[in-house]
Amino acid sequence: MRRLALLIILILTACAPPLSLPATLAPVTATATIPPPPTETASSIPSMNVSEFPNPQRYYWESIASGLVRPLDIQNAGDGSGRLFIVEQAGVIRILQNGALLETPFLDISERVDDDGNEQGLLGLAFHPGFAGNGFFYVNYTEVGGDTVIARFTATGDIADPNSEIRLLGVKQPFPNHNGGGLAFGPDGYLYIALGDGGSGGDPQGNGQNRNTLLGKILCIDVDNGEPYAVPADNPFGSEVFHYGLRNPFRFSFDGLTGDLWIGDVGQGAWEEIDFLPAGTPGGINFGWNRFEGMHDYSAGDIPADYRPPLFEYSHDQGCSVTGGYVYRGSMPEWQGVYFYGDFCSGKVWGALPRIISADAEESISTVLFETGAQITTFGVDEAGEIYLADRNGNILRLDRR
Repeated sequence: MRRLALLIILILTACAPPLSLPATLAPVTATATIPPPPTETASSIPSMNVSEFPNPQRYYWESIASGLVRPLDIQNAGDGSGRLFIVEQAGVIRILQNGALLETPFLDISERVDDDGNEQGLLGLAFHPGFAGNGFFYVNYTEVGGDTVIARFTATGDIADPNSEIRLLGVKQPFPNHNGGGLAFGPDGYLYIALGDGGSGGDPQGNGQNRNTLLGKILCIDVDNGEPYAVPADNPFGSEVFHYGLRNPFRFSFDGLTGDLWIGDVGQGAWEEIDFLPAGTPGGINFGWNRFEGMHDYSAGDIPADYRPPLFEYSHDQGCSVTGGYVYRGSMPEWQGVYFYGDFCSGKVWGALPRIISADAEESISTVLFETGAQITTFGVDEAGEIYLADRNGNILRLDRR
C-alpha cells in the first residue's frame, strides 16, 4: 500500500481590510516530504520557478471589471486576441477586452440552463486548442431538471451561435449540489471534465469510490476523434473515468508550462483539500473520498491501496469551500511557479509550491498570502499568464504590484 507522509499546514489567522494585506502579516509556511507513487514520473520543475514567496505586502488584487452577475469562471481562448471570457452562472458568457466588458454576450443559453440551486448553472468553459481555426469551445452546465450537460458550441469573432450546440455527454444528477463544473484541455490535447459525487451530504450513493459511475471523478475524453468523442486508449478503466475518489472538484487546472495537475476539492464539513499530480502521472489515482475528507478519516473501512492523500489541506476555521486556482506564469518573475488558490467564504488566497528534490521526494509549502474580502468563485489566467479571480458579487480582480 502506498502511504504518503501527511502534511500539516500552518495558516495565518490575521484579519485585514478587503483587497489588501495588513502590514503586520508575514508569510508562514509548512513543509512536508512526500514520495510520489513509484509509477509516477516526477515533474521537471523549471529552474525559473521561485523557491519562496515574495513579500505579499508589495502586491494587491486590482479590480479591473465590475457589474457582472454571479461570475463563475474566467478563461482565455489562446487565440492571440487578448480577450477574457467570463462565465455568469445563469447561462451567459461575457467578453472582457481592452479593459471593457462588451455589451453583447459571447453566448447566452440562459433559457436552457437550470441555476435554481446554489451549485447549479453554467459552471465551466474550455476552448479547443485549435479554437483560432475551428471556433470550437466547450461548456459544462446543468440543464433544466438539474442534469449535467457537456456540450460543444461554435463561435465566429465575438459571437457564438447558441444553435450550434452539439451535446457530447449527459450525466444524471441525483441531487442539485456537488456538480463539479471545471473543464480543461490537458497537455495531451484531451478534454478533462470535473464532476462531483452527485450531492446530498457524505456521498450517500457511494459514487466517489465507484469506478462504474461518472460522478465523483475527473473524466478524460478525445473530442477530435469518435462521434461525438472517443475514450482514449490509455484511460485506466476503459471508460471516460480517469481519476476518482473526489467529492466536488469545482475547479482544477494544468500548469501551462509543466503540465502538472492541480485540483481544488471542496470538503464536507471540516477539511478542504488541494490535490496535486506531476505531469505524466498515469490515470487511475484514487483521491479517497468518502473514505477520507482531506487527510482525515471520514467513513470506516479499509484504506484503499491506491489512495493518494492531498498535497495540502485547511480546516474550516480558515474557510468553508476551497476554490482551486492556477500556477502563475505571467510577467512577474518573483511569482513564477506559484500556485494560487482561495476560499469562497473567507476570501483568503494561498500560495503553494511543490519543490521536486529528486525522483523520490518532493517538498511542498503553502501559506496564506492575501485577505481579499471577496467571495472567490474562480481564478483564471490570460494569454500572458497573469492571474485573476472572480468575486461572486460581480467583480474581476487581477494580481498587480503596488
